[in-house]
Amino acid sequence: MFTNLDETNIYVILMMVFIPMIFVGFFIPIIKRIAFHVNALDIPNERKIHKKPMPRLGGLGIFAGFLLGYMLFGNHTYLMNSVLISSFVLLITGMIDDIKPLRARYKLIGQFIASLTVVVYGGLLLQDVSFFGLYINFGWFAYIVTVFFILGCINCMNFIDGLDGLAGGISAIFFLTIGIIGVIKGEFALATTLTLIMFGSTVGFLFHNFNPAKIFMGDSGSMFLGLMIAVITLLGFKGTMMSAIIIPLFILVVPILDTTFAIIRRKLKGESISTPDKAHIHHQLLKKNYSQRKTVLTIYLITILFSIASVIYTLYSQLIGMIIYGLLMFIFIYLVLNTNVIFNKK
Repeated sequence: MFTNLDETNIYVILMMVFIPMIFVGFFIPIIKRIAFHVNALDIPNERKIHKKPMPRLGGLGIFAGFLLGYMLFGNHTYLMNSVLISSFVLLITGMIDDIKPLRARYKLIGQFIASLTVVVYGGLLLQDVSFFGLYINFGWFAYIVTVFFILGCINCMNFIDGLDGLAGGISAIFFLTIGIIGVIKGEFALATTLTLIMFGSTVGFLFHNFNPAKIFMGDSGSMFLGLMIAVITLLGFKGTMMSAIIIPLFILVVPILDTTFAIIRRKLKGESISTPDKAHIHHQLLKKNYSQRKTVLTIYLITILFSIASVIYTLYSQLIGMIIYGLLMFIFIYLVLNTNVIFNKK
């Protein structure tokens, strides 16, 4: 792409964001009509927050914005071929589920195929790490580690998608933070390009998804966002330092911990980890008489605080960044453990 930040490059950066954003903003109403036509609707039940059938398939709009941005600003590589194929696999899997819900095992098969495509065909691997003076080379095991990493990101975003604008907003904050770090550091490679395009596409969708939502992203959207977060994390922070992987994931502390707590909670109850319930972090805030909007904005704030810590750690001072991380994690986990996220306090 480019190597320095001058007036021309600022213009290109803005176009990477605004062209997908505007396109998705105008494309979503068309998708909404399609969703009603094919009966891709989220029907209310005792576990759902909304009170009337809502169109899904919003992920198709986010993917379309990403595809347009890539055609305009991306470069053709084997890795990008693998990302496009993987995205398409997840999109089809999610769209089928949005129309007629699939069993968890079938969605997992689609997620596994998508992850394996990026790893084997694209060659994107978490090969080795070093921390506290230790160095670990995963060798052939790197394929398994990377596949599980991608699967983890996909399912974290899938699990957190429970309120208007929640998954989309957290993703947008992630993309914006990584984009800022990439631009300031002058790293205008594939990772930064994808980040800016995804930020624009996600914000374009949020115009229609923030409370009160007019459309949901569905599994097609949440799984695609999780895939792109994993790819950008592995691409943009490629290196042997463990912090290269951990730092961007601190931005996603809410969905990661929410998913972890959900697995623990369901295992303690003897349930399958895919069993839906109403004990996620956002449900706990709703039980405290928070409105949907206030709940989502509260989680946005938590995500932004971790994002600021990531920027400080990466661009200013690692020591100060780690201190802020530690304080935020302590406060967040303390507050969460005083709810029913894991144990029923009653």
